[in-house]
Amino acid sequence: MKKMRLDRFLSNAGIGSRKEVKALIKGQRVLVDNSIINDPGYIIEPTKAEVMVDNQPVTYKKFHYLMLNKPAGVISATRDNLHQTVVDLLPSQYKHLDLFPVGRLDRDTEGLLIMTNDGQLAHRILSPKNKVPKIYYAVIEGKVTFEDVDVFQKGIKLNENFTTLPAQLTILKSCHRSEVHVTVFEGKFHQVKRMFEAVGKKVVYLKRICMGNLYLDEKLAPGQIRELAKHELDLLNMAAHTSDQ
Repeated sequence: MKKMRLDRFLSNAGIGSRKEVKALIKGQRVLVDNSIINDPGYIIEPTKAEVMVDNQPVTYKKFHYLMLNKPAGVISATRDNLHQTVVDLLPSQYKHLDLFPVGRLDRDTEGLLIMTNDGQLAHRILSPKNKVPKIYYAVIEGKVTFEDVDVFQKGIKLNENFTTLPAQLTILKSCHRSEVHVTVFEGKFHQVKRMFEAVGKKVVYLKRICMGNLYLDEKLAPGQIRELAKHELDLLNMAAHTSDQ
């Protein structure tokens, strides 16, 4: 790995913005190999240097991976002039890292959203050829039937140019307001809503609960964010490989 400036190392590690970490360094709160360093431009080898801030070890991270429980009313974008975005929800230590959402959830849809700066992983997860499953919990206005299950399993033609891959529809409750799980393998605009409209029903609540084999942490309240554990990142990486790899 290439050598880098100390302030950049700390910024990439999620300690703070470049301005914030420069203040830490000049305040003599940063040790490199047991020596106080007060020069933000001090050059280190990220994988070899022992760096501490306020006596706490700092590990270099090239990429960051966060799990967000997206609340309704927030859009899946990095910036917007009218509405709050998922980037606006990031804690201050992540705001300078150019994180972006992996895919999108509709403004009124809740649930699992991955935030990262790893473009290659995002591409693999979103690539249609990899067929990474996305599972949603949905409340449907109307009685969902086993006939609907069959229609979803065959794939639904949403317009002249697009028919969905076979989708899995699991009925949790069937009555005037049904509850279901639906698994899709693409991420077209309003796809789940359009699929139910095609069978004469309306989605009144939608929440993504899984991508690949990674499930939303039930302890995360809407709007809360945390870093992925290593085994969770492994689950995403495994799901994002094509079948011919």
